Amino acid sequence: MLLKDKTRLLFTGDSVTDCGRTRPVGESAGGLGNGYVQLIDGYLHIAYPEKNIRVLNTGVSGDTMRHLDARWQTDIADLKPDWLVMMIGINDVWRQFDAPLRPESHVLPDEYQHLMKNRVAKMRPHLDGLVIMSPYMIEPCLEDPMRMQMDQYGKICRDIAAAHDAIFVDTQLGFDRFLKHYHAYVASGDRIHPNHIGAALISRLFLQSIEG
Repeated sequence: MLLKDKTRLLFTGDSVTDCGRTRPVGESAGGLGNGYVQLIDGYLHIAYPEKNIRVLNTGVSGDTMRHLDARWQTDIADLKPDWLVMMIGINDVWRQFDAPLRPESHVLPDEYQHLMKNRVAKMRPHLDGLVIMSPYMIEPCLEDPMRMQMDQYGKICRDIAAAHDAIFVDTQLGFDRFLKHYHAYVASGDRIHPNHIGAALISRLFLQSIEG
């Protein structure tokens, strides 16, 4: 296990992380939402009770990397996490497809990469650990235009993680393995927002990455 005793473990991102968490900061005792963050918190409590790991959630539904950049100080830096876990980028891609006539809402690859690199470079020296989880689309067709774009954003995450001594969790690869056995609707009703099965998959991928 890579997490030290009394680690402050902060998760941030979009609706996949938010999942109805409390404001201003979601914590245990019902405040972490009903998604993968809650499952991770439960596992850490039963597997490592002696470590007293404190899990926080500042995911915001609908967020892009641009939104996360704007709230970085209050929702991340001011909370002084020991470990930071980021999963952001789904909406950066999605808005390009569900709102094609609103280009002002599109966070294109260059902007996405610039904003993430800048924040990660400044924050990494203050962290014991950083985990960057890729955005994903639960879509088996690799030629689907939105899936192709999501893969591009995932590569950006992989490259930034490699450049800044961060753990990269390939959630897209995890869902691709799942799709060899099940239809996407088993894990999500819209190929993005996970149900309990999709949330369990994401939590398992994260936990495997920190077990050491």
